[in-house]
Amino acid sequence: MSDSANETPEAGDEQATGESAESNAYWAANLKLLGVLMAIWFVVSFGAGILLRDWLDQFMLGGYPLGFWFAQQGSIYVFIALIFYYSFAMRRLERKYDLED
Repeated sequence: MSDSANETPEAGDEQATGESAESNAYWAANLKLLGVLMAIWFVVSFGAGILLRDWLDQFMLGGYPLGFWFAQQGSIYVFIALIFYYSFAMRRLERKYDLED
């Protein structure tokens, strides 16, 4: 019976562990980007569309109260902008870590 399953890979053997410092840095940057974008998504949808709606309704945009506008249309525009920004940022991140297709 072999103990090869219990052997730990050597420090320089990155392929055996499947992780390297560079891939860890890539995933950390990826998760940071996702966290920031999800926070923006939450603030716009829940904050501007629900929590701050009454306060935002004192301002008008296109003839509609701003809180209503965010709840119905503004959040959708922000979500679409976040999708495009995510695509742009991930392309830049993949180039930085040499992971382009």
